[in-house]
Parts: sequence; C-alpha cells; structure tokens
Amino acid sequence: MKSGSHLERLLDKGTFVVTGELGPPKSVNREVIERKVGYLKGMVDAVNITDNQTAIARMSSVAAGVICVQTGLEPIVQMVCRDKNRLALQSDVMGAYALGIRNILCLTGDHQCFGNHPECKNVFDLDAVQFVQMVKTMRDEKKFQSGEEMKMEPRVFIGAAANPFADPFEFRVIRMEKKINAGADFIQTQPVFDLERFERFMELARKRNLHKRAYILAGVMPVKSVRALTYMRDSVPGVIIPEDAVERMGAAADGKEEGKQMCIEMIKKLKDIEGVAGIHIMAVEWEQAIPEIVEKACLLPRPPVEAPPELVETGD
Repeated sequence: MKSGSHLERLLDKGTFVVTGELGPPKSVNREVIERKVGYLKGMVDAVNITDNQTAIARMSSVAAGVICVQTGLEPIVQMVCRDKNRLALQSDVMGAYALGIRNILCLTGDHQCFGNHPECKNVFDLDAVQFVQMVKTMRDEKKFQSGEEMKMEPRVFIGAAANPFADPFEFRVIRMEKKINAGADFIQTQPVFDLERFERFMELARKRNLHKRAYILAGVMPVKSVRALTYMRDSVPGVIIPEDAVERMGAAADGKEEGKQMCIEMIKKLKDIEGVAGIHIMAVEWEQAIPEIVEKACLLPRPPVEAPPELVETGD
C-alpha cells in the first residue's frame, strides 16, 4: 500500500536518494526551521526531523515536520520510545499523518542520562522493533496495538535505524533484520567512517537478502574539527573512527573544509556498494554545509517533487 511519500516513490523507481537531517530549535522560533529548509530544499529528497535528540528538549518533531511540509520540503519525522508509551505513540502517528507527514522513523531513543534533564523519568514501553511492528499493523491491518480496528489508517512509509559499528558485530545485521521483519520499509545507518567494516556489514546483509527487502541508506557525517572527531571516537558508544581519519583531520589547515572533503569522498565510495540505495547526510547543526557536499559528490540535480497519485480513502 503506497503512502504518498516522495521518498518512497523515488526508491521504488531505483533512484539513488539523498536525505538530510534537521534539528528543531530549543525554542518556539519556527524561523530557525525555515532557514534550515532554505539550505536543504532542492539538495535532499527528504529530511529527518530529530525528536529531542540526545535527550535534550526541543520543539516537537511532528510540529517541526509540519513546518517543513508547509515550506515544501518532505520530512521524515523521528519518533522515539523514550518519552512516550504506546498510546501516545499511536496518537502521534495518526496526528502526523493527518497533518501531511508521510515518513516516520521509529527509534528507541537516547537514554535521558545523556541529556540536560537526566533526572526525568523514561518510558520505553516499547523498543524500536516493537514500535515498527505497531505502525505496520496500524497501516496494513488497520488495527491499533490493542487489536481494535480503526476506520482510516495512517499510510506512512516506515523507517528504522541500524548501527553497523556497535558490538557484537554479527548481531548488528540480525538486529536490522528484526526491524525489517517487523515492517521497516527503509533503513538509515549511523555515520560511516570505517568503510571496511561497513562493507562487511553490507556483505552480510546481502547474504540475508535484506537489501532487497528494505531500502538501506548509508549515513555520512561531515565533521568540523579533529577535536570533534576524537570526541566521537572516545566518548560516543558504537562509533568507530579509523586512526588515519584522525591523522588527516589533525594535519588539515582548515578542519571544516577537510571534514566536508572527507564526507564527499566517502559518499562516492558508498555509491558503489551493492545494496546501498541512498545516502543520509547527518550534518549536525551544520545544515548549510549540505549543498556543497551534495554538489561536489555529484548528486545534483535532485528529482523534482511530483504530485503523489490520488489516495483513495477507505474509511469513514
């Protein structure tokens, strides 16, 4: 069942897609989102709207996603299980769809100890696999998690995340397969710095035929400085930074320019890996770097946004 998602239509056609990331503000200022949309529109096919990323309170991802819809950039709205139980999650999925959002990325969420409200109470009523399955049931079976039937279903394109770099390595593909089995239509990976390990991850995914059951988008991240790179290496769980990347950034005269160039080179290598259906660019609070990266990685022009086929409503 088609969702009306521009991203879904492109992937179904075999287009090598480009998605970006947009962080909502720590305020009610919608102009922040509109400014970031200005950097990204025409450069990416859809953009992730983060949901209280790193457990820091920000504008609602659904609200920010609606602003993106209004300004002509298709959102992929992230929803995390940390803050909401299954009632609230189902409510948000329905509300997001009613407001024009067609892509949802189902995530477990960063633990609150990483953020600026470490004393807050988490929920984790579901994990990401269960969340994916719940949304798929709502969409395909027109049923709530309780089993009660709904009259009109949210026809969303369902996404999930994968981390090829966490340990144990062999489990990472199994974890991704669980999400695909649960109903994920597309997968976005954590940023790739260790190309050799990612190639092994994709080899295992191909052996399980996962690249043909869901669209896999490889994550990349432009980094501004060697300090940022070493922080990720030493302090962020599940991130592997090769030593040659650290040395290269350390020797660079301009860290920002070198970070963009490394990202461009990585994109060109990832495009050649069988089973990679697109690129997800995570330029954290550096959205203005994306146009140059996309252009120099030879990813322009992006396909125009076409009107979705008419969706025939089946409910009351």
